[in-house]
Amino acid sequence: MNPAEEILDIVDESDRVIGQAPRAEVYARGLRHRCVFVQARDAEGRVFVHRRTPEKLVFPSLYDMFVGGVVGAGESKDEAALREAEEELGVSGLPCPVPLFTFLYDGGGDPARTWWSYVYEVRCDLPVNPQAEEVAWHAFLSPHELDRRLGEWEWVPDALEAYRRLTAFRAAG
Repeated sequence: MNPAEEILDIVDESDRVIGQAPRAEVYARGLRHRCVFVQARDAEGRVFVHRRTPEKLVFPSLYDMFVGGVVGAGESKDEAALREAEEELGVSGLPCPVPLFTFLYDGGGDPARTWWSYVYEVRCDLPVNPQAEEVAWHAFLSPHELDRRLGEWEWVPDALEAYRRLTAFRAAG
């Protein structure tokens, strides 16, 4: 199926489903939906970082420290987190990602671009083979190296917000 045709649940400010629409319409009309963000770490604690392909519908060619994506209509957040992590990392047999917290992304100040964001983490000890349609470049970076790159590379804005919140979540620990 063409990603633009995928059906998504439309949700309100309280994350209750109020309708459904194709992804292309959701994006074009700025309808609130659900997304999962999964931070994948290897056995050494390094974080999977990648640059999105230029063909991506949203935030093409930007860097991201999460794998993930939209939650399909009727799909649970946990199912979406595992599906997206396995698809983007190009693996099968990952453990179920662990849910950490939820927040409403405010669209970087654009009220027409808000979505419920579910943040997860997963350990990936498997050799990765990322989807060529999704990932243009990838590496596992140490947390220090990732923090150093935050000021050097152009990052997906919602992932950057999720990363800031994850850092605060872990610090409050």
